[in-house]
Amino acid sequence: MSRAGFYEDAFDERLLCLIRKFNAQNKIIASVCVGALPIAKSGVLQERTGTTYHLSSDRQKQLSEMGVNVVQRSIVVDGNIITSQSPATAMDVAFTLIEKLTSKANVERIKVGMGFTRPNTEL
Repeated sequence: MSRAGFYEDAFDERLLCLIRKFNAQNKIIASVCVGALPIAKSGVLQERTGTTYHLSSDRQKQLSEMGVNVVQRSIVVDGNIITSQSPATAMDVAFTLIEKLTSKANVERIKVGMGFTRPNTEL
């Protein structure tokens, strides 16, 4: 990612400012994998709990150096901020986000519609 210039764009002050603005308005901020790094770089994760790519101690160290209490969980929700450890968590992050925006019942309905779970009906 760094070789592709990801961090130049992700750490652009315009994005960091937007993250700060969302946080000040208590809007939900969600990330997958190393997407936690710009959130942390903005300062809004300082002294809060989060996670990032689980197979890179460098990325976890980087997150920690930005003042984040890094934990080893696939998804971490700290108030209005959702972080996760890998691309494989993308659907779970999406479901967590939908639940925070709507309801657990809506997430369950969506999971059934998408085939993640079976309907709760008796035969």
